[in-house]
Order: sequence, then C-alpha cells, then structure tokens
Amino acid sequence: MVLAVMVRPLPPALRRKALLYGVLGAYLLRGLALLFAVYLVPLWWVQVLGGLYLLYLMRQHFRDQGAKAPPRAQAHGFWRVVLLLNLVDLAFAVDSILAVVAFSQEFLWVFLGVALGVLFIRLLAGSVVAWMEGHPGLERVAYALVGWAGLKLLLEGENALAHLLHRADLAFHLPKPLFWAGTLLILVGGGFLALRRHA
Repeated sequence: MVLAVMVRPLPPALRRKALLYGVLGAYLLRGLALLFAVYLVPLWWVQVLGGLYLLYLMRQHFRDQGAKAPPRAQAHGFWRVVLLLNLVDLAFAVDSILAVVAFSQEFLWVFLGVALGVLFIRLLAGSVVAWMEGHPGLERVAYALVGWAGLKLLLEGENALAHLLHRADLAFHLPKPLFWAGTLLILVGGGFLALRRHA
C-alpha cells in the first residue's frame, strides 16, 4: 500500500515503469544488505528518513483534502519517485533482513525468501493502485496506513540509535501486537466509514 501511494501521482504508464525500476533497485539493495547484514543496524537514519517521509506523505494528503487536487507528477518527477521507492524499501528491509539472517545461516534460502518477497510486494502494489483508482473513498484509509507505517519506521530507527548509544532508557518501541491492532483498526474501521459515506 505504501508503494502504491508513492507511485499513484505518476501517469499509468510511468507507474509500471517506476515499480519495475523499484524491483531492480530492491533486488540490488537487498542483495547488498544480505552481504553486509552485520552493518545494517547503524542504518538507523535510513529508517528515520523513511518514516519521516511516509508521515510527510500522509500529512500532505490530509492537508490537501478539500483543496484543489494537486496536478499529477509527470516524467520529470519519475526518477524522484524511483529514488524514494528504493529509500523506503531499504528502510523497511533493515529489520526484516536482520531477522531472517538471525534465524537462518543458509544463504540460498535467505536470498530466495527475500527475492520472492520483493516480487510479491511489487505485484500487489500494482493491484492496490488499481483498487485505489476504483475506490477513491478508501484513499484516506491508505494514507492513514502509510502514516502508521511511517510512525513504526521512525520508532524503529530511534530504537536502533538508542541502542547504538547504549541508552536503552531513550528507546521507544512499538510492540508488534499494538502495531497489528492499529493496522487492523485503520483497515476495518476506516474502510467501514469510507464505504458507509460512499453509500
């Protein structure tokens, strides 16, 4: 959903191209991340930047509600979208790659899992863009989820920094049950309200 929101301002033909370049960038970045997994924890700033960007996307969307719809990004904004896609992808990948490497030392299985994960996420992103086009009332739900994911990334980056500084007292952690409960609440509650308003 995050990727769908990011590419949606582009014209339809450029969306597919951006997601394709996003796939290539994701494979490159995650391949490098697997090779240097031990050095991923210091990338707390990537998580912080990714989280701040997602919160910015949500804020911009809700701020622009009621105002004239902003013009769609054209070709000159294409490479900016591709770059941001890969930044956000790397931000999300840091924790997942560390967790997978910790559970398995079989490089082939780790790489296969990462490769399939990237492919499925990109395929779903294209479907979510089409879904949002067909149900514009649910766009607010998508942006609320983007902001919620941004908050999670921001807290993960801050948590990693606190541990690097040996200041566990400054670490803020979002428990997984709370994150998934919030995600479910936004999806179900927001979706119900959006569909009810549309009806």
